[in-house]
Amino acid sequence: MASIFSRIAAGEIPCYKVAETDDFLAFLDVNPVVKGHVLCIPKQEVDYIFDLDDDLFTRLHLFSKRVAKGLKKVCPCRKIGVAVVGIDVPHVHIHLMPINQPGDLNFARHIQMEPADMAALADQIARAVE
Repeated sequence: MASIFSRIAAGEIPCYKVAETDDFLAFLDVNPVVKGHVLCIPKQEVDYIFDLDDDLFTRLHLFSKRVAKGLKKVCPCRKIGVAVVGIDVPHVHIHLMPINQPGDLNFARHIQMEPADMAALADQIARAVE
């Protein structure tokens, strides 16, 4: 059975897309820890990040770097935090989150955002990603 991320990548489930290539997709997390919480995924479904072949692993990180630079332009912060947890969804995903202190990467808390605000934010980030 395809993961929810595979279904998003296939266009079966809508998302707030911020960047896409033939092999990768970046979209806003619908249950964000902070405003601007983005997930970067390979379109190929692989459960564990260290099972990716070296080429895909490297290109996923370079794609994430490009997204992070655009994200930082839209969501002012000290840094873009990066996390790979890989427990909830059996599909590799890199979390990118605007942070000002280490505690901002707290997965135990989440914020609420209105759909219209999510759509506007996704559009802003998409325009900032080079």
